[in-house]
Amino acid sequence: MQTITRKEIADRISKLRKNKGYTQDELAKVLHISRPSLTQIELGNRNLSVIELKKIADNLSISIDKLLAEDFEIEEIQINFNNEYKGQLRISTPDLKVDKFKNILLYILEKCAGKSNFGETLLYKLLYFSDFNYYEIYEEHLTGAEYRKLPFGPVPQKFDSIMNQMISNKTIKRIKTEYHGYPQTRYIPLSKPDLTKFKASEKDVIDKVIDQYSDWSASAISNYSHKDMPWLASKEGEVIDYELAFYREHPYSVRTYYDNNVK
Repeated sequence: MQTITRKEIADRISKLRKNKGYTQDELAKVLHISRPSLTQIELGNRNLSVIELKKIADNLSISIDKLLAEDFEIEEIQINFNNEYKGQLRISTPDLKVDKFKNILLYILEKCAGKSNFGETLLYKLLYFSDFNYYEIYEEHLTGAEYRKLPFGPVPQKFDSIMNQMISNKTIKRIKTEYHGYPQTRYIPLSKPDLTKFKASEKDVIDKVIDQYSDWSASAISNYSHKDMPWLASKEGEVIDYELAFYREHPYSVRTYYDNNVK
């Protein structure tokens, strides 16, 4: 008898859900698990117990025997979700928090501006990883900034207008210099960030990003960001969907998914 792999089971669950026309949010609500946890199940990154598998199968109106059969085929079977779940879906549209964005800029610059390698490109990437790491862990937006896929990696939108405003208000200073023979744009903080604007969880995520990446070169951090799933799965020039953070794999993923078990 052929053994069905975890990845094959994951693909079947994903295909069944899509065939019924339901989103991951809707099925996750019925299963009483988080949306990212269901994503990990559909990617084959989580082992499932028999009890968990039966609950998923029951809610997709299929028997475990059929789900695991060698001749598995998708049948046109409808499933019904209670209306209460329809009204509880989380909407993840980012909304830029300008004041939070400015304070995070000042905080990162306060920590990193003195490093000779720390130019504009590295600043872009620290903002990106802070925002997407926070979203992957907490399912909430940190700054709410949108990031666009550009050739040198994800770039925060409205960055220039915010920086120009901060320069006019004399909270930062922009300088042009060279680093290893290449032109470099640097920013120097002229005022301190308001730490009362940060939650402990936000500061923790930012500090970890700074510790991990602030000593990297611009080329190294750009190349690294190009292998992160949100950037890989986006088309050139389009805004990167925060939901793609749930499809990350090691070493990019920062969330422990196996704690989210089906109950």
